[in-house]
Amino acid sequence: MSSVEQRSVAKADQPSELLHVDHRTELSLACRVPCITILLCTHNGSRFLAAQLASLEGQSHQNWRLVVSDDGSSDDTLAIIQHFAQRVAQPVELREGPRQGPSANFLALATDPDIPGDYFAFCDQDDVWHREKLSRALAWMQTLPQETAAVYGARTRLVCAGGKPLGYSRRFSRPPSFGNALLQSIAGANTMLFNRSTKQLFEAAGPLNVISHDWWAYQLVCGSGGIVHYDPEPGLDYRQHSNNRIGANRGPRAQLKRLRMVLNNGFVIWNDVNLAALQNCRHLLTGEARALIDTYAAMRNGSLWARLTAFAKSPMRRQTLLGNIALLIAVALNKV
Repeated sequence: MSSVEQRSVAKADQPSELLHVDHRTELSLACRVPCITILLCTHNGSRFLAAQLASLEGQSHQNWRLVVSDDGSSDDTLAIIQHFAQRVAQPVELREGPRQGPSANFLALATDPDIPGDYFAFCDQDDVWHREKLSRALAWMQTLPQETAAVYGARTRLVCAGGKPLGYSRRFSRPPSFGNALLQSIAGANTMLFNRSTKQLFEAAGPLNVISHDWWAYQLVCGSGGIVHYDPEPGLDYRQHSNNRIGANRGPRAQLKRLRMVLNNGFVIWNDVNLAALQNCRHLLTGEARALIDTYAAMRNGSLWARLTAFAKSPMRRQTLLGNIALLIAVALNKV
């Protein structure tokens, strides 16, 4: 008999049961090899999903399990996942998503206390992971105490829909901080690995309404006194196509799009949502973070002089010179 025990594969209309169980994963855990739980969210992703799943299978770190939350796909997404589950040795679980958009879907997984794992990685349906993605992130993560909330994030290599390289995501040089996290996200969730302490932070905060789960991870971990690491070495191919929810922040077109958003109060709306989420979990944040939230809230509602003075005295800054010039203009125009 094979060492791999097969269970019945979930039908497309029953995406909530365990698709595949491997007792070798249990043995690896007993030998203290960290198990990484990959949190994959899908919605009509059949066009690129097989390539992403193949890149998971090819990871140099093989002790992983996959939890897939599908938001009501009507294409071949479920069939692709079921076929993958039958082929690989690692456990694969398929469940129904909340059907409230990508961030809500990912947070439904991140805030679920019943999902096991030593470390956790967000996974998009249309990327291709580089072979050492998990190993590289894990090597950094294992230098920290388990009780310290920590998130690893990295740059990405940009590719077109067909996989042709287009360049790289913007490289940031300022160290991560809560003052920066209030203003921007510096690493995509598709690059992130986080530990059990961060998972418990997500659970304590709950499935709040936030703009994006990567930005929320940056704010929540920094705000609670945890550690965020930004790796300038890309760990995956980030596919740029017409169905990207956000896409890479590179090039004149992307910059113009964000400028329009600021002028049309889009940044104000984003900050309203994020600040409301942070206020909802003030008890999880450090005193310094709570004070900075209050400074930011006052800065947004004060006079022109009060706004500029508060900005000048605060540690709130974006990562680039042009970004800070744009931020100063936004503060002057009361568009933050």
